[in-house]
Amino acid sequence: MTRIPVNGIELNVRRQGNGPALLLLHGFTGSGATWQPFDWPGYETVAVDLPGHGESDKPAGAERYRMERCLEDLVSLLDELGLERAAVLGYSMGGRVALHLALHAPERLWALVLESASPGIESEAERADRRRSDGELADSIMRDGIAPFVDRWQAIPLFASQQRLPTDVRQKLRQQRLRNDPAGLANSLRGLGAGEQQPVYTRLHEIATPALLLAGADDAKYRAIAERTTGALPCARLRIVPEAGHAVHLEQPQAFSAAVREFLSACLQEEERTPCR
Repeated sequence: MTRIPVNGIELNVRRQGNGPALLLLHGFTGSGATWQPFDWPGYETVAVDLPGHGESDKPAGAERYRMERCLEDLVSLLDELGLERAAVLGYSMGGRVALHLALHAPERLWALVLESASPGIESEAERADRRRSDGELADSIMRDGIAPFVDRWQAIPLFASQQRLPTDVRQKLRQQRLRNDPAGLANSLRGLGAGEQQPVYTRLHEIATPALLLAGADDAKYRAIAERTTGALPCARLRIVPEAGHAVHLEQPQAFSAAVREFLSACLQEEERTPCR
């Protein structure tokens, strides 16, 4: 693990392997360790702890966590690592960041993988409701601490399918969540929560980067979002994974890994012919 200075903070990064770069972005309450169970031969992986998570800095103030600042940090990270281009794989919150990165700096991406990710909440009223609920959740984290929050978080309906996971896997996931810093998570919710994100449905046609969208068959909400998003992207493939909910990589790791490898390999081959642009 290495801490890399970017824009006045330091991001914790796990970098390994050789080959085309693959930037890995975790979900809320996760870290770069999310991706440790996966082997990506032939690629140089860069698993980053996003601000407020893992071993990265936890700046004071929610403004430092906003999407535009996060995108600036990731572009600076690629610069610091000497990586001109990377494939970007993002899960949930990390998928939202990856999607915005594809719009912010398209020249830095050679492929895009979105797992259970949303282009945003279109209704301003619904965004306002989400900001209020995220703010209340952030307040509860600061007031009650990490353990009660984790109990509440892992019990939400979105993660119901994870009850099928082996006990040791669920315990390991819980321990990872418990290692988070209360202020880091609270500020991430206030600055990078879904209610703070401007929806980008109307801009999806701008993304010429080849994209793979993954969703679990048991996650009705994000399956529908993935289907809609795939139809709006110029060069996208959709994979609905059976017997999986929101966290496809956790619930069906072999199917997840195979789908990503197949897609990235196809992207590299297609670049030498006619790219999807």
